[in-house]
Amino acid sequence: MSAHDRARWDTIYRDKTEASFPDPDPLLFQFAPPLREPASACALDLASGVGQNGLWLAAQGYTVDLVDVSRVALTRARAEASRRNLRSVNFLQLDLDDTGLEPESYDLICVFRFLSRVLIPPIRAAIRPGGRILYQTFNGRYRAFKPDVNPDYLLGVGELAGFFGDWKILRIHEPEHISQIVAIKPEPPSED
Repeated sequence: MSAHDRARWDTIYRDKTEASFPDPDPLLFQFAPPLREPASACALDLASGVGQNGLWLAAQGYTVDLVDVSRVALTRARAEASRRNLRSVNFLQLDLDDTGLEPESYDLICVFRFLSRVLIPPIRAAIRPGGRILYQTFNGRYRAFKPDVNPDYLLGVGELAGFFGDWKILRIHEPEHISQIVAIKPEPPSED
């Protein structure tokens, strides 16, 4: 992303500072696994915006990295985390095209309303065996509502499922202009 992209997203979030803080996505309620060992569970909210999803995960006991390009969005997320007394949150302003995700570093990664096909392999690698991906974004049908949207940022119908087809699929859903997947990364084969 360019400096222009960062400035654009800062403006978008600055214009929304008076809006009420958004609710987390309902997909989390249904598919974020309950924690057995909260101190060791790590989650990533990629393209977090103001962090409503990551903050919800932190309230469930995850240590969460909120990653977004917008300093304005992360400042609002930090203020909300402080208001909720959530201490297990890291706020990382990064270029989303170059996040440098470490392999097998997260138990759960959630991505909502963001697409960079180049990041799919690093996202897959960053999830620990047995960990989950919760991914939801717009597909090509979105152009019926917003014809000027860049098609590079829209999934093809069925495309998201193809990225994780070798994982255990818990949910594939493509109502209207949204594509969703929830999947578990397989454990490596045992060496018996």
